[in-house]
Amino acid sequence: MARLTSTRPLATRRWGCAAAFLLLLLTVQAAQKADFSGDSTAATINHSLTLLQRLQELLQNGNGSDSVLRVRSAASDEPKVFHTHQLLLSLQSEVFESLLRNQSVVTLHEPPETAALFEKFIRYLYCGGVSILLHQAIPMHQLASKYRVWGLQRGVAEYMRTHLASESSQGHVVGWYHYAVRVGDAALQESCLQFLAWNLSAVLGSAEWGSVSVELLLLLLERSDLVLHSELELYTAVEGWLSRRQPEAPVAERVLRAIRYPMIAPSQLFRLQAQSAVLARHRGAVQDLLFQAFQFHAASPLHFAKYFDVNCSMFLPRNYLAPSWGSQWVITNPARDDRSTSFQTQLGPSSHDAGKRVTWNVLFSPRWLPVSLRPVYSDSVAGAIQPVRIEDGRPRLVITPAMSSPDFAGVSFQKTVLVGVRQQGRVLVKHAYSFHQSSDEAADFLAHADLQKRTSEYLIDNSLHLHIIIKPVYHSLIKVKK
Repeated sequence: MARLTSTRPLATRRWGCAAAFLLLLLTVQAAQKADFSGDSTAATINHSLTLLQRLQELLQNGNGSDSVLRVRSAASDEPKVFHTHQLLLSLQSEVFESLLRNQSVVTLHEPPETAALFEKFIRYLYCGGVSILLHQAIPMHQLASKYRVWGLQRGVAEYMRTHLASESSQGHVVGWYHYAVRVGDAALQESCLQFLAWNLSAVLGSAEWGSVSVELLLLLLERSDLVLHSELELYTAVEGWLSRRQPEAPVAERVLRAIRYPMIAPSQLFRLQAQSAVLARHRGAVQDLLFQAFQFHAASPLHFAKYFDVNCSMFLPRNYLAPSWGSQWVITNPARDDRSTSFQTQLGPSSHDAGKRVTWNVLFSPRWLPVSLRPVYSDSVAGAIQPVRIEDGRPRLVITPAMSSPDFAGVSFQKTVLVGVRQQGRVLVKHAYSFHQSSDEAADFLAHADLQKRTSEYLIDNSLHLHIIIKPVYHSLIKVKK
């Protein structure tokens, strides 16, 4: 950063500092609520909006300016010049405080994307507010981080976490994830990763799928909470990614070995072996997994579990939306009364169990009361019952098998309930509740949802959109060394 000599008189610079300080003092005073000790004649006169307008004019017109920022970018031969006020910049940014301590004109070098937003950035320093679009989030976060404007940095990060569902032509969640990894924002990183996992089908068919990094792809393939139609859909998307990216053989083989081949039907596996160019190219790296998948489908699960460890991710279903794994349930007017439904799923992913079905009964109650809140007789007034408010109850979902069978031996069932919401015009998964065979319900199911209000974010056209998934999990009953 070059140090240049200021051409403005010292008296003008001092007047600018004093004026800016006075304006800030008035802003603080106007924002504070006066304490008049309960005087009924007390009132607060607030002209803060007018003051903010004057601060904007101060920046726009450069009145009383005592410092100059010259922003250079490779995209333009001419620098952008901002006549600013040292006090205002220094109050918001310790970087500007240091830069302007001994010089009044500073040249800053910015990439084109951040230089394009520098005026918005400076305006935030004067007024405490800024409006941004999806594609502006990363460069604005970069400016806030570079100049250590922590309030703006936190605000942009929160904007990104709350706008993951926003629709854009090229997609943005994958790019935001990669950016979060670079800057070390663990909260944003996890929010992006969870959104991608729960709405993977939407991502697979978008332009941003091709921009997924190797590291992100492997992280996603490790997860069992991916929401998509089937494992075959995932393989097809991975095959397309490998064809476009053409990674080195060790990377491609690692990716292909993360596919859960036992979750793909034998007929589809045969077709992949005959038609998939990617699988033909790397057949040697996954031949053992394919052979194991065919054995899994051919043998009884109990017999297979004697010789192979089925307590691993390869034999654990993901959150598949195909009808054989569960059912969608749209509950209209969910605050009205209790509802029930039933559906059938395949006993397990093995073809040996393909003809076996399990019937599931589901009960939904919008205002179930925990034992601690149920009406009881009071000792103080004979016969009186403690009043119970409707809002004391909470939604409850109970999922139970309608039968028991010897076929259940060696199999437990994990139940997952997906809750869909409309965000930015799209129906996406907001929550995923999972509970195992030992429990018939999720303890925290929609614990914070207000289904009594038609404006509830959990309702789509006054309906609750659920998708219930049953994930059969095989267990090794007998350990035998191969």
